[in-house]
Amino acid sequence: MKTVENNISIKELKEMSSKMFGNLVKAVVDVQTHVLVVDAELHSDQEAYLLQLGSKQENLWGINIYPDLGKEERIEFDSMINLRPSQNNNSRGVDSEEIQKKILDIVNSKISD
Repeated sequence: MKTVENNISIKELKEMSSKMFGNLVKAVVDVQTHVLVVDAELHSDQEAYLLQLGSKQENLWGINIYPDLGKEERIEFDSMINLRPSQNNNSRGVDSEEIQKKILDIVNSKISD
């Protein structure tokens, strides 16, 4: 598991994906602190790690990063940790377009090509 506070390269993400799932890297984003955690088998492990560091549950969102795809296609909003009826998020995706935009802005600002 790796915490990304500043930047991570596409090369690093490709290396991670080849060791774990072949074409994707699981990640959790804290939309409040702009911290990104990558490279774990489960989103829930990354979520638990960020909670231990003081993140709040309502700010954590699970995504998948496909490093072989272009900037516009590389982020997938799909994780069991995103199921939050209490926040009106009733799917494994991220239903709020505002939160999706925050996630995209944070993640894309941290990935260097």
